[in-house]
Order: sequence, then structure tokens, then C-alpha cells
Amino acid sequence: MKRHGLGFTLIEVLLALVVLAVGILALTGSSAIVTRMIGRGKVETQAALAASRRIEALRAIAGSTSPRCTSPEFGAGGPVLDNGFAQSWTVSGTGKLRRVRVTVTYLTVRGTRSAVLETGIAC
Repeated sequence: MKRHGLGFTLIEVLLALVVLAVGILALTGSSAIVTRMIGRGKVETQAALAASRRIEALRAIAGSTSPRCTSPEFGAGGPVLDNGFAQSWTVSGTGKLRRVRVTVTYLTVRGTRSAVLETGIAC
């Protein structure tokens, strides 16, 4: 008497379930990593934006006086705390171009990190 196999055996079904479970676990693990990366990118973007705003404020202060760059507010400063970010900046050089360096420091799960933005402001 011949048996014609229609359907799946129990071993085939169990093996398919194991393969499916491994795939779901891998997907779950990678989605957790991606979520952390997105969160880290968000904080880094906010730090860079804070540094950019500080540079634009210093640029406005430099242009608010005549002659340019003579305001007492146009100089090194900080740290200033703003939304969990500590901003500090230096203004160096003399003459027609001043070098401005803004450092924004913030706390992460793995410790303190910094974003640095450096540019020149014409005087």
C-alpha cells in the first residue's frame, strides 16, 4: 500500500516555526538598535542647532556696533545652560576676521558628549 503525503509533517512545521522565531527575534533586536540611533541623532541635531543659534547671536552682536565687533558682549562666554545643553564659546583673533568656536556639551547614557561648531565672523 502506498502513502501519498499531502500536507506537512510535524517536524517540518516545527522547523518552520523555529526559523520564523529566529527571524522575529532578529527583527526585534535590530529595531531596538535603530530606535536608539534615531534618539541619538535627535539629540546630536539639537546640540548642533543650539551651537548654530549661538553663532548667529554672536554674529548679530558683532554687527550691532559701529565699528563692528566692539560690543562688550562679543567675546568668550559660558557655560550657559539651555534645555539640558551647556554652551560655551570663545572668540579669538584680531583684525577683520575673528574665529568663533562654540562647544555644546550634553549628557547621554554613556557619558558626556560634545558638539563643536567653528566659524569666522567678519569685523
